[in-house]
Amino acid sequence: MTIFDWKKPTAQMLGRWQPWHDGHTELFKRIQAEHGQVCIMVRDVQGADAGMGNTDNPWDYQDVVSPIWLALKKHGFEHGHEYIVMKVPNIVNISWGRGVGYTFTEHDLGKDVHDISATKIRAEMRERGEL
Repeated sequence: MTIFDWKKPTAQMLGRWQPWHDGHTELFKRIQAEHGQVCIMVRDVQGADAGMGNTDNPWDYQDVVSPIWLALKKHGFEHGHEYIVMKVPNIVNISWGRGVGYTFTEHDLGKDVHDISATKIRAEMRERGEL
């Protein structure tokens, strides 16, 4: 197994991951298969307005990262090898000029995966008294 190569072309996943769920894992698997390595950027937004009305952010950075590591390990991925996780500020806009050397890609993972919702997961957790 190779170590994460900081010079190798890498795909980025930027999000709140409140919480990380199976849809995120499926997206990661697709991206990793296409690009070989992924940088998962975790927006540090606990208790903050994350823009676009996203104010329900109950977990701090460490509580977000641990489930990511566990979920990906179940699928054979190792942190520091196929991916890294990076804490980033509350990014609400990505801007670029011209010819910056990267693209934006939306992946269609099918209706079942797209229907997985962290908002619904948080609501269910609250109903069960887990959050």
